[in-house]
Order: sequence, then C-alpha cells, then structure tokens
Amino acid sequence: MPITRKHCSMETTHLCINKLYAKHNPPSHPPNMNTLHSPISLFLFSCFLPLLLSFSPPQTHLPTQCLDDQRSPLLQLQHHLYYAPNFTFSSKFELWDPNTDCCSWEGVTCDAYGHVIGLDLSYKNLSGSFHSIFNLHRLRRLNLAGNYFNTTLFSYGFDKLQNLTHLNLSSSCFHGQIPVEISYLTRLVSLDLSNQDSCYLRYYTIIDPYNFMYNYYELHPELQQPLKLEKPNFKTLIKNLRFLTELCLDSVDISTQSAKWCETTSLVLSNLRVLSLSSCGLKGPLCSSLSRLSFLSKLILDGNPISYLPPNFLVNSSCLVSLSLSDCNLNGHFPTGILLLPKIQSIDISGNDQLMGQLPEFPANNALQSLSLSHTNFSGKLPHSIGNLKFLTYLELSYCNFFGPIPSSIANLSQLVNLYLGGNKLSGSIHYSLFTLPSLKTLYLGENQLVGKIDDFPNAFSSFIEELYIGNNYLIGPIPKSVLQLPWLEWLYIEGNSFSFMKLDMSVRLNNLRDLMLFNTSLLIESDNRSLTFPQLERLSLRSCNLTEFPEFIKRQDKLGSLDLSNNHIHGFVPNWLWKSNLSLVDLSFNMIDFPKQLPLSDANFSFLMLKELYLASCNIGSFPEFIKTQDKLVDLDLSNNHIHGVVPNWLWKSTLSWVDLSFNMIDFPKQLPLSDANFSFPLLKTLYLASCNISLFPEFIKTQDKLVDLDLSNNHIHGVVPNWLWKSSLSRVNLSFNVIDFPKQLPLSDLNFSFSMLRELYLDSCNISSFPEFLKSQENLKYLKLSNNKISGAIPNWVWKKNLRYLFLANNHLSSLDQLLPNQSSTSSQGSFYFEASYNNLSGPIPNWLCNMSQLSAFYASYNNFNGPIPNCLDNMSQLYTFDAFYNNLSGPIPNCLGNMSAMSWLGLQRNNFSRMLPKFSKTTQLQFLKVSENRLVGKLPRSLAKCTQLLVLDVGSNMINDTFPFWFGKLPALKVLILRENKFYGQIKHFKHKSVSQLWMYWTLLQTSFLVNYPLISFKPLD
Repeated sequence: MPITRKHCSMETTHLCINKLYAKHNPPSHPPNMNTLHSPISLFLFSCFLPLLLSFSPPQTHLPTQCLDDQRSPLLQLQHHLYYAPNFTFSSKFELWDPNTDCCSWEGVTCDAYGHVIGLDLSYKNLSGSFHSIFNLHRLRRLNLAGNYFNTTLFSYGFDKLQNLTHLNLSSSCFHGQIPVEISYLTRLVSLDLSNQDSCYLRYYTIIDPYNFMYNYYELHPELQQPLKLEKPNFKTLIKNLRFLTELCLDSVDISTQSAKWCETTSLVLSNLRVLSLSSCGLKGPLCSSLSRLSFLSKLILDGNPISYLPPNFLVNSSCLVSLSLSDCNLNGHFPTGILLLPKIQSIDISGNDQLMGQLPEFPANNALQSLSLSHTNFSGKLPHSIGNLKFLTYLELSYCNFFGPIPSSIANLSQLVNLYLGGNKLSGSIHYSLFTLPSLKTLYLGENQLVGKIDDFPNAFSSFIEELYIGNNYLIGPIPKSVLQLPWLEWLYIEGNSFSFMKLDMSVRLNNLRDLMLFNTSLLIESDNRSLTFPQLERLSLRSCNLTEFPEFIKRQDKLGSLDLSNNHIHGFVPNWLWKSNLSLVDLSFNMIDFPKQLPLSDANFSFLMLKELYLASCNIGSFPEFIKTQDKLVDLDLSNNHIHGVVPNWLWKSTLSWVDLSFNMIDFPKQLPLSDANFSFPLLKTLYLASCNISLFPEFIKTQDKLVDLDLSNNHIHGVVPNWLWKSSLSRVNLSFNVIDFPKQLPLSDLNFSFSMLRELYLDSCNISSFPEFLKSQENLKYLKLSNNKISGAIPNWVWKKNLRYLFLANNHLSSLDQLLPNQSSTSSQGSFYFEASYNNLSGPIPNWLCNMSQLSAFYASYNNFNGPIPNCLDNMSQLYTFDAFYNNLSGPIPNCLGNMSAMSWLGLQRNNFSRMLPKFSKTTQLQFLKVSENRLVGKLPRSLAKCTQLLVLDVGSNMINDTFPFWFGKLPALKVLILRENKFYGQIKHFKHKSVSQLWMYWTLLQTSFLVNYPLISFKPLD
C-alpha cells in the first residue's frame, strides 16, 4: 500500500510572550526571566512589545552585503556537498555563484547586518558533510530535510548554534543516537527529526506497482527506526527545551522510555502546539495530563501500541485542530466529544479494529474537513446531520459496522472530494445525487448490502469523479449510461453485483480510464469491435464474466500492466498477442487453456520482461509451461490444481521467486539437484506450497532454502521421522497435515538449523502422531497449533500451553484430562482471544475451574466427551466468549445464569446432557444466534426474555419436560429460521406467526412432531395462508 507521511509544520502561530522575549533578546545575552515574574512587568513588556519588534534586526533583502565570515562557511559547505539521489553520486553541489552576494543565494536568509540567520537546503538530494554550517553562529533557522546524508549526528557541533529557534533534519537518512548537544539549544521553538526511515524505501522490492504491493522483508529492523533516544533519553532531550511549540520525532526509537514519555511531555513542554511521535514504540495508556496542554492544536501518535484512551480524553481541548491515532491498537469507546470540538478539522483513528463508537449528531457549525474511521468497530446508523459538515473534503468510514441507508443529506457536502463507505452493512438504494456532488473525485460504496437499480444522473459530463467502486453489492439492472460518460473516470470497479449485462463498446467514451474491474458481470463483446478505439488500460479484470475466448481488443492494449481473465470458460491455446511488454501480473486461472510448446520468443509482441506474478491455477495444464524458462523476474508463480506430472524441472526455479504454489499436481523432485547451477538458485523463496502432490519424501532441496517463511507439505504420502534440516529459523507457518510422520524424541536444539523461534503456526492434523511432540516445549511464540485427528492419549501436558497461544485444536484424539493446566499458566492468550477445540476425545471429570481464569476465551468446543458435573458459575467474566459447545456429555445441574448474560455469545450448544431446572433468563444485549438445549431434563416455562434475542436463528428445546403454552411470541423474532419444540408438554392454541417467511414452513412442520398434540387433543392448528 502507499506509504503516507504526516509532517510537522516549520511555522508556529500565536507565540507566547516568553518565546517572543527569548527570540528578540540580543544573542549574546540569555533571557532574563526575572523581568517577567510580576504582573506589572508582564504588562509593561506586552505594552512595549511593538517597540521591541521595531528594533529587531529585520530579515530583509536590503542592499547590505554578506559578511566575509559568513560567506566562507557557505562556500566550504558547497565544496563538501554533492547531489546523490537514492545514495548515488550525481554531481557536485553548485547551487551558488561565488561571484555574487551570498545573501542573495537560494536558501540563504540574512539580517540587515549581513549575518546569515536562515539556511534552507531541503529536498535537494544532497549528501556529504555540513560541518561548516556550525560556524554560522547567528543562525536561527536550519532546514536540511529531505536529503541523503546517511550518517550519524554525533560529529556535528549543534551546541554552537545557541540562537537556533527552528531545526528541521527530517527525512535525511540520519541514524544512530540523537546527540545530547541538541538539548542545549534552549531557544528552540520547533524541532523536527522525524521520518528518517523514509530514505531507505529504496530497499523495498516492489512486487506489484499496480496494487502498491511491497516486499518488506529486506528492510533491516534498525532502518525502520534509524534514530534512537537512549543516552540522552527522551526526558533529557526535552527538559531544557521549554519554549518548544513543535516537536516531531516520528520513527525515532523511544521505546526504552515508552511508559514515561506522556507525563514528561505534559510537565515540561507546556507551550506545545504540535506533537508528532508516530511509530516511536510508545506504550500506553495515554496519560490524562496530556489533555492539560492548553495550546495543543496537532497531536499525531500513529503506529504506537497505546491500547487505551483515558475517559473524556481531549474533549475539553478547545485549540485542537488535528488528531491522528491510527494503528494504535486502541480498544474501548472513543470519546464522542472529540468529534464535536469547536476547532477540530482532521481526525484519523483508522486501523483500530477493537475501538468502538458511534457518530454523534453534528451541529451546523462543525469545522471538520477530514474524518477517517476505517477499520474500526464504529457502528450504528449514519446520522442525517452528517450533511452539516459543510467543510468536509475527506470522509473515510470503510470497513466498520455501520448499517442502514446512506443519508440523503450527504448530497449537501459540496466540498467533499473523497467518500469511502465500503465494507459496511449499508442497505437501501444508491441515490443518483451522490454522483452529482460537485467536487467529488472518489466514490467507494463497495462491499455493502446496497440493492436495486442505479438511475441515470444528470450532468455526467461535468463530473470530476476519477474512481468509482460499487462492487460486491446486490445491485441489479443495466449499468447506467451516465456512469460510462464520466469524462475523468480512471478506475471503475463494478464487480460482484447482478447487473444484467455490459457491452464492451460502452467503455469507449472513457478516454481517461486506466483500471477496469468487471468481476461477475455478463460482458457482451461485439464481433465488429476491431474498428473501435478503446482507452489504453493499465489494469483489466474480467474475472467471472462468462468469456469463452480471449477478447481481441486486448491486442491493442499496449500499456496493460495487470490482466485478470480468471474463472471464465476460455479454452484452447493462449495467443501470443496476449502477452504485453508491460505486463507485471497475469491471472488466467480456472480456464481450460494450454500453451504451445514452441513459442516465438524473438517476437517483440511476445516479450514480457516485466512479468512478476503469474497465476495459472486450475487450467487443466498437463506439463510445466516451457515459456517460463525465459521469465527471469518472476516473483509469484501459481500452477496449483492442474494435471502436471513428473519431475519438477530445474529451469522452473528463478532466483527472484518469493511465492510458489505447485499444490494438487502429481509431481516429484530429483534427489540430486544442481545447487551450483545459477538457474536453480532461489535465495528469495519465502512461501512454498506443495500440498497434495503425491510426494513420498521430504524434498531435499528445502535444505538450502534458509529464508522460508511459509511451508505447506500437507496431504502427501510422506512417512517417517521429520528431518531436522526441514526447520528453518525463518519459518513462521508449517503445515505437515495428512502425512504419516513422527518426530525424534531427542532434538538437537543447540543446532542453529533447528532453531525456529519465528514459528507462529503449526498444522499437524491426521499425522498418525501418538504423543505430543516434545519439540513443542521450546516453541514459546506459537500462536496456532493444530493436532486434531491423531492418536494422542493421556492428559494434555502443561508445556503445550503457551502465553501467546491463540488457537489450540485437539479434536478427535484419545485425550483423557485437562486437569494438568496450572493456574499460573492460565494467562494463555493475554494478547488476544483464545480458541479451544477438544471435541471427540475421552475427556472426563468436571469442566476444570481454570477455565474461569481465561478471560480472553472466545470459543470452547468440548462436545462428544465424558465431562460430568455442573458448568462452572464463574464464566461471567468471559466477555469475549462467543461459542460454548459441550453437547453429548454428562453435564448436569442447572444451566448457569451467566450464559444468558454474555453479550458476545453467539452459539450455545448443550444438547444431550443431563441439565435440569429451567432455562436461564437472557439479556437484551446478547448476540445469540444458535441455542440448542435438546435432550436434557429441562422443566418449567420458556423464559420470555428469549424474545429479546433478536438475532436468534435456531432454537432447539426438543426432548425436554418444558411445560408451557405454545410460544406464539416467537413470531416477533425477525431472524428466526428453525424452531424445534418436539417432545415437550406445550399446550394451548397454536396461533398465527407474524412476519412469516418461506423458511418458516420447516419450522411449522417440526411443530407437528411435538408430543403435545397427543397429550392435549383440544389444540387446534391453523394452517399457513
């Protein structure tokens, strides 16, 4: 994805008197703060402030010439600098003419006496040394941002610039410790050392430029936070900089003091207006004292694991203009008051998927210009008052939980440029007024529940819309002609709807179109379209468009970089003209295609040197396509699920390959591989999928793949002991399921090749394993462990439970006990939810009480075991539990009341046990969808609180002893699909259900099987009408 930066401004406004005094005092004298201690002195100072300003040396372009002692350091500077874009020497730095007055040089500012007081060499692609700058002792402003110095700051004498008020060294490739000398610059008003990591983006390998996909593996961790604050630490740096109004340290490593930064900042920097500390390794929660920075107007803390905001955080910050807390792992409720602050213009809290909230009613005078809540847990309806945000230019509410219609008042937002509402549950139709917003350039409504036709809208030719995404909804009818008349349209995504059809020639008028996505749209291609001039596309996706042949208009698409024709009905040979020289991605999967054995490689139209991603899954290919021989830049290769058989040729492996999927083919590997062959060297390989390939041995070429991250060898015929060389230190995910394998009891843990501390996911299903592999003892970072369908018996050992474990699958074994989990190990999954599956075992005894200590438990599956006794009453502290499935056991006693009050509970399966008494009462806040309690000994009446379970889909209370009138009130449950009441003691008259649907026919049919029809013969049954 594109990498965005938020920069500090070098200018501050409304300087307080103290800072003005510091600025205008003669440079040789430090400020005498005693003169400001009394109110009278403060009043006199403010009165004479205009006079002081009038005597300040003006920063003008008067005919005063540059002094020699100022010219000399500048000429030395020019001599030691050179142009070096991307660290590559280009030429000497010759920006200034030595024969002219240095005060007239670009980037140089002088006072009236010829002293250099300002130097701005920002974004000049410079490298080299700048020591001579520190001989300019009158310098007040220094800006070297956006260069390529690639050095430390230790050797520079910052303490010599005692008059410095503004220092900007951002994005200039400095690394190492920030020198303590910067803390001596007591007159600093603005300090910006941010974003040094941006210089090193040249290390990023671009995989797909059309999707902005990058490979981040090559960037060393130290280059992600090149500057650090350890000695001096953060407190030492700022303790003397009390006049700071702007502090920007984005991507500076402050993690060693991450818990104290907040209080320190609030205490020392009381005049702060701008605070930007994104990606600094800061930990939360934020301190409430930060709200006491009364002048704070801009707060940027993106990319720090803050996790928690204090109550009413910043809601009284009347000066706050901009707030950015994206990707901070925030949870809880966001303070709504921040959205209503009088001066707030920009809010970005995106990327906090556990952060809840709702949009308030916006007043008419709200100043918001930009609001981004994407990928949060905000919910509710969009308020009609959103139309009051008259100044709004950017609104991003995508991938939240908003529902209901799109308010018509959005049509009032005349300044709106970008509107993102995708990935929600918005319903209703799309009103054409959205397309007529006068400033709109991006409209993203995809992945919702929008229905109906889109009407043609007026004045399409005057629209500025450049990007339109309405895909993956339930839209019907023809695609509006006015959409295909938008003159500036560049990206069109209409996939995944039920549009009747689209004629290809309708897109001819879209001269600026670059990206066209028509997934799941019936495309009509006229046979005589050769004379038409189509727009030159850069990305084309016609996936699932019922194509039967390769569209010939592609012949003339000479700029095409990405082509997706997957999941159609195309058959036959792939024509040579399909391959374009600019193609970076080609996906022809799920078509019945083949490749000619002899390819005209000398044909210029067949040359595709840019090809990096090739997907040919499920294409009925019978052999490895030989044209791959010449594709030396391939990064991703998918040949899975074909009919390829035989030995994998060496020429398939490219040195550039990072992701390879050969699964579901009948292939094998030669035992002796020419590892010295350069064509066989693939040092970048990180993902290798060889599932269901009929392999009988562990492929030995894996021995040399030391950068593997993801390895899948599942569902083969591999047998025997897993060799130590299979485990790589880089491995994060390993799948060996459905093989007959075993592990040595003694493992060479001291062997570096066996060290795999990065392992997070391990799949060993159906491997004929008879005991827990002991090498799991040392896998402390494991998050996902799957050992289902084996022959493991006995108790689950303590060392299986890891503090980071989030998913544990042990179903269908011969396990007998859960009792060995020690209380001090019950903090499993302290970093997130925990999923436990142990169904179909021999687990016996009561459900252990340690379960109550696992507050993060989200799912508990223990059906088909021999548990007995009651369910522990202490489950009420499990706020994340959404599934509790324990049917087919011998559990007894009452069903605990807490199970009816869990707000997250969605599935409660307790059928075929020995539960007695009445069903518990259910809370209105529950999200219960499935309630199955059949085949128990429940008595009494059905709790009327079940009517509050408005999301209930299935209710099964059959085969109990419930004695109640027929529950006609269930007809008010809007989502109910299945109701089973058989073999109970219901009585009375069966009444009509309101809001009947066809799916409820089965529900009525199940009622006929209930025993009450025999026990109570006076009951009448009214059929559906």
